[in-house]
Amino acid sequence: MTQSLESLTTRLLELARAAGADAADALAVDGTSTSIDVRGGKLEHAERSEGIDVGLRVLIGQKQACVSSSDTRDEALRQVAERAIAMAKEAPDDAYAGLADPSMLATDLDTKRLEMFDPSEEPDPAALQRDAAEAEAAALGVTGVTQVQGASAGYSHRRIHIAASNGFSAGYQRSDRGISCVAISGTGTGMERDYDHDSRIFQSDLRSAIEIGRSAGARAVARMNPRRPKTGAYPVLFDERISDSLVGHLLMAINGAAISRGSSWLRNAMGEQVLPKGLSITENPHRKRASASRLFDAEGLPTRERALVDNGVLAGWVLDLANARKLGMESTANAVRGTGAPPSPSVSNIALTQGTQSFDDLLAEMGTGLLVTSMIGSTINPNTGDYSRGASGFWVENGEIAYPVNECTIAGNLRDMLMRITPANDARMHLSRVVPSLLVEGLTLAGE
Repeated sequence: MTQSLESLTTRLLELARAAGADAADALAVDGTSTSIDVRGGKLEHAERSEGIDVGLRVLIGQKQACVSSSDTRDEALRQVAERAIAMAKEAPDDAYAGLADPSMLATDLDTKRLEMFDPSEEPDPAALQRDAAEAEAAALGVTGVTQVQGASAGYSHRRIHIAASNGFSAGYQRSDRGISCVAISGTGTGMERDYDHDSRIFQSDLRSAIEIGRSAGARAVARMNPRRPKTGAYPVLFDERISDSLVGHLLMAINGAAISRGSSWLRNAMGEQVLPKGLSITENPHRKRASASRLFDAEGLPTRERALVDNGVLAGWVLDLANARKLGMESTANAVRGTGAPPSPSVSNIALTQGTQSFDDLLAEMGTGLLVTSMIGSTINPNTGDYSRGASGFWVENGEIAYPVNECTIAGNLRDMLMRITPANDARMHLSRVVPSLLVEGLTLAGE
């Protein structure tokens, strides 16, 4: 690459103005990624990608259009600008489209303090292959594991720069390092599968490949010889690995795009209790070494820590500029975007208040019920919050795990379910969604 990302975005803005844009913003992303898959102790698949993408959004009055390209030659950039202008002229008016006022823009742009990029040397493919092979071997070393479906290791590095005609210009970089393993126990129709993985920004924080492989193997063996659980109303404990899905449904329901469309089961719930008292959901986009951290959003607005749910009460929507204008509100600096589309709202790092009880304490408290460790399929009514998902895990009797279960369905209503949650204290603090295991009383199970 002969041009910097900053110079590319600056050039796109120049070309957009020359072509007739009243306002514009540009995004440039370049990066590399390497992925290694191992099977049977040998390299099964290796993939490396390198590339750069640019995106331009132009505004003519209240009309807007976006065009992206992976060709960064000046003539190609000129064509991007001209096509964007031509598209915008044919687009319908959007009364809510527009850039941020310059007075609103972020001034703290020193993203290095968030530690989103590991400056150490990129791991070579041989090192990634060793990690994947070690994870596979560790899983196969667990008694009862018959094969490993896949063991992988990977690395990625991205650089991003955003610039706009309102004067905003800033960039940052991210890195990611991961290991995963999927193990299988049993044979024939009795095979069961489970997994473990870890993904970190810094190599030094990554769990060992051996630990990940052993965990995947042990989990697969524990699922052998499952039964179908009893049909009825029982408490359900959502394991920490999948409990963030419940919070995720709430976050989708308070997304400004859903609220402005009127298609959310929480559309009229602002200021109402949506979680038990004492529980909050906080957003902190400034956490160090967290994958969703950011000092500014995709529209150049400064991010800040805030409560989405405060002491059980819904305290705010997740908004970008356009959806905020639709609702007569101000942006919460939650805009994200890719090179080919305008901004849309999304959360950064969130955390649910942890409880005082351990995972084992909640098992004991539930007495008889279902521990869910994996879920498949999803039937969620976005307007009513009616919830139905396929699940598997373990049946619990007298507060202890009795046997594995599968082929069951959990059903309820999210508004009611979230008001009956009890959190454990086992959340993994490095994740972008810090959510512990959650006990939910009185769900309907469809089993045998």
